[in-house]
Amino acid sequence: MWGALRSALQPCARAAVSRSRAYHGDSVARLGTQPDSGSSTYQTRSFRNQAEGHWLRGVVVLNVLPIWRENYEQMKALVSQLHERAQYVRLVDSGGANLPRQADAFPDRDHFGRIFYNQAIMSSENITQIAVVMGSCTAGGAYVPAMADENIIVRKQGTIFLAGPPLHQAHTSETTLEIDRELPQPSPQSRFISFRFYLSADGQKSGVTDHYALDDHHALHLTRKVVRSLNYEKKLDVTVEPSEEPLFPADELYGIVGVDLKRSFDVREVIARIVDGSRFNEFKAFYGDTLVTGFARIFGYPGAHFIQLCCQRNIPLLFLQNITGFMVGRDYEAEGIAKDGAKMVAAVACAKVPKITVIIGGSYGAGNYGMCGRAYSPRFLYMWPNARISVMGGEQAATVLATVARDQKAREGKQFSSAEEAALKEPIIKRFEEEGNPYYSSARLWDDGIIDPVDTRLVLGLSISAALNAPMQKTNFGVFR
Repeated sequence: MWGALRSALQPCARAAVSRSRAYHGDSVARLGTQPDSGSSTYQTRSFRNQAEGHWLRGVVVLNVLPIWRENYEQMKALVSQLHERAQYVRLVDSGGANLPRQADAFPDRDHFGRIFYNQAIMSSENITQIAVVMGSCTAGGAYVPAMADENIIVRKQGTIFLAGPPLHQAHTSETTLEIDRELPQPSPQSRFISFRFYLSADGQKSGVTDHYALDDHHALHLTRKVVRSLNYEKKLDVTVEPSEEPLFPADELYGIVGVDLKRSFDVREVIARIVDGSRFNEFKAFYGDTLVTGFARIFGYPGAHFIQLCCQRNIPLLFLQNITGFMVGRDYEAEGIAKDGAKMVAAVACAKVPKITVIIGGSYGAGNYGMCGRAYSPRFLYMWPNARISVMGGEQAATVLATVARDQKAREGKQFSSAEEAALKEPIIKRFEEEGNPYYSSARLWDDGIIDPVDTRLVLGLSISAALNAPMQKTNFGVFR
């Protein structure tokens, strides 16, 4: 799949160029160096990152408490389509609301019903919706395919009905077996759609479904055919140049970025393995060496870090997060770190150009905000398997809480022993490590997926392409202190 997508994105790819660094005053400099792949540090990082990367092959979103807590996330996805003007494809398998927890899912504005409200608004805005019914669509879940422009149902898997057996029997005198005996058996010839043991429907009679798939793969094939027939033409607000492969292989990222986030690395080496031709026009290269900003292209699309210029020039913003937060201390406070940090946070919040975030290392504290974390509405947010995200590191949090406990004991005239301190710190560190894990985040839909570092360039190319379906909006900044 990745190979086909890569081929589709780079029909005009240039021939590979030599790996020498070239610096010219009148052109964009290529950056990046060849790492020592034989060093112990490189080998350790590469092994651990690849090992963690293999885990993401089996990651699923598992809802321990399925009470439609996720309809807020689904609603955000629907609203996002309004902003993106992109087609919306859903793979549907829904059992409806959890009846014992109906108060958490049904009555409020942003509960279950808002999904269908947004579907109707999207339809009125001419945003195509395609539903692929791969499992049971019960009760409210039945409206998802029913409100779609086109839907596809999978033989012997897909079901669409408003009432399951218990509810049906509660409202009628028919039992499940009576219903089943009176309905014909499904077959490709009769085009009957199996509703398993409780309901069946003839697609020719009800008209609820539009396409009949023999299996999941056939359903996805039919989905592509539907998308192909949409007659959609994208109008870009940016210039697109021929794509060019980076000078350095992407698999070197495994050895450059380590699992141990306390060890630093040069983010330029990461950029050199993502952007076209490893060309990066760095902005203010000698000012503020902890923040790297500049201009580059990915699959011919422009991408950048510097916020205000990008908004003026309609250039998408790409954030590669590896940040411990803003610096603290007497000197930094006196120099106005709070004021300066607020400027960046405000600029990120107000920027209307497409924003895409990849967490390649740590994402801690207010640094997460300044580098366009989830709260700042990036169009897409991805994480590498080695990433960590939390308000601060576990050791720092444990030290803070231990200091508070020690001071409280001191005010009470009591001692705070080292054993008590260790007993306090251990569960805090363990909890922060668990909750800061990328798989913990992804399982709760706090991001758009954990990606293999090698696929970063391809994923970003697809994301930028999708984000540019929407016309660029004018950015208006507020007051910067």
